[in-house]
Amino acid sequence: MCQLHCGPGTEELLVKNFLDIKPMEINKLVDLNNLRTAPQLSNRQEKKLLEELEAKIFNADWVTIGIMARSDNEAIESLQSISKKYSSIKFGNLGSLHADGGVFLKANQKTSNVFVRSENGLGEGILITCQYDEDAKESNTFGPLPLDFFT
Repeated sequence: MCQLHCGPGTEELLVKNFLDIKPMEINKLVDLNNLRTAPQLSNRQEKKLLEELEAKIFNADWVTIGIMARSDNEAIESLQSISKKYSSIKFGNLGSLHADGGVFLKANQKTSNVFVRSENGLGEGILITCQYDEDAKESNTFGPLPLDFFT
């Protein structure tokens, strides 16, 4: 058993250390890699991440998009916000998609295929994978980004 010994000033030090805890800094796409769900981002963070992401998207031959959401409608709205922002990323037949409860939606820009399945226990967010025609270039996945990141 471990005993905690407190002396004069210990309480002040504990409070100071607690108050000095800073939330995780998100400054680059790589900072999102280990997150299970998308973080809330400031406008500054969104702008910085979007700038970095767009350079990667525009350099890719095509993208695949994974969306983890609470419902199929929320996932579809998020996918539509990406298509609205980027005219080269389009998907059809979204009205026929349906899944109950929490969902994972997967969309492939190259084939225009979109699938959605029920999946409980996921976080929330958008995953974008930049794909390349050349086998020598390795695909990279970025996210999770907030569901409203592209609005």
